[in-house]
Amino acid sequence: MTSKRTQAPRHRLALMALALVFGLAGTARAQGLTTLYELARAFDATYLAARAQADAAEYRAAQAKALGLPSLTGNIRGVARQVDLPRSDFNSNNALQTELNGRYPLFNKANQASMEQAERSLIASKAELEAAEQDLIIRLTQAYFDVLAAKDDVALAKTNKAYILEQLASARRNFEVGTATITDTREAQSRADLATAQEIAAENALLNRRIALAYLVGRRDVEPLPLATPVVLPAVEPHNVEEWVSVADTVHPQVTRARVALELARLEIDKAKAGELPTLDAVATIGANHASGSSNQIIPGTTRTGSIGLELNWPLYTGGSVQNRIKETVSLEQRSREEFESARRTVAQNTRVAFFGVQSGEALVKALEAAESSSRLSLEATQLGYKVGVRVNIDVLNAQTQLFQTQRDLFKSRYDVLVNNLRLRQASGQLTPNDLLAVNSLLAKP
Repeated sequence: MTSKRTQAPRHRLALMALALVFGLAGTARAQGLTTLYELARAFDATYLAARAQADAAEYRAAQAKALGLPSLTGNIRGVARQVDLPRSDFNSNNALQTELNGRYPLFNKANQASMEQAERSLIASKAELEAAEQDLIIRLTQAYFDVLAAKDDVALAKTNKAYILEQLASARRNFEVGTATITDTREAQSRADLATAQEIAAENALLNRRIALAYLVGRRDVEPLPLATPVVLPAVEPHNVEEWVSVADTVHPQVTRARVALELARLEIDKAKAGELPTLDAVATIGANHASGSSNQIIPGTTRTGSIGLELNWPLYTGGSVQNRIKETVSLEQRSREEFESARRTVAQNTRVAFFGVQSGEALVKALEAAESSSRLSLEATQLGYKVGVRVNIDVLNAQTQLFQTQRDLFKSRYDVLVNNLRLRQASGQLTPNDLLAVNSLLAKP
């Protein structure tokens, strides 16, 4: 039987081998934003549903175009008839009738308005797909940097815990030799316990962030690439917020949908007014009737017929239905106009908020970078003061905690700036997959 002493080295070797394998696999799986975006486009159910809806809109537009094209229908009818006469034997005959009917609309204002509405609706559906694509970019980018931020939190929590444990050991040694009180040891122990709890919470948050990212891309073996160091954040261009608002007013999907809705409402008025106008169609019919049987009134054989002409339909009286429909569409057009104006105002407001949010985030990053440098110097000075006896243990622990929190806020604020840059482009309606290339260039090489 193998002893526990013999098994222990084997277990350690096995764990080291597994760690090496998973470590190499994690490095091989490291992927950037652009790669993950392609995976998300092929997997995310919300985006795929929007794309299917856009595809369906194209077929609806094609259906509407058929209103202006000729149509042809065929009819086949078979008839068997038997008649009992009072003074003779019964008569019976069979007939097979075939007919082709063609129709071509020459003038129909309602159909014309419907075809134009279909074209506008296709524009709106493309805008909805564009909005879904922008939403996917934001969701993916947010999930990506959430994972990086969670990884930073775990690394910082481990570093903070290791430093506090060193300080705890130092406090214990000083207490044993009589140069410090038990208070220093207990304070360091409480901070160590808190650091352990923070590490556990950070690791759980990282696990949840990884699950969220895997849910978007459809893969669990994803390892986001970190930001390359030193981190250089891109500046916002253009620097004038009104330029962003001006572009948003013309290209934002929400504004486009509202504008199309207004155009559809105006065309709906035209359709309603068309109810007072005539329609004119060219019609043609060809047919054949093959008869057989025993009857004095039926001549056996085949009879062929054909006709061509114009068909005019003019609604002379509708009981006020058309007039009230016109009034209804006018009111609905007014509603669409107000909704269009509301969409423009909302987009302009969101664009301004996003613009100033990015500016504030950039200023926050610079302030936190300065705070990190100051906190590091403060920790070094406090450590020196502790060694020479002018500072106590709690001062060192407070300085270390301040540095830890500052670094955590700094790392997260950098990710927020990158995401908010994309949110600004989304708020102004300019976000495209190409914008991920600029962010992807800031990541470390695989």
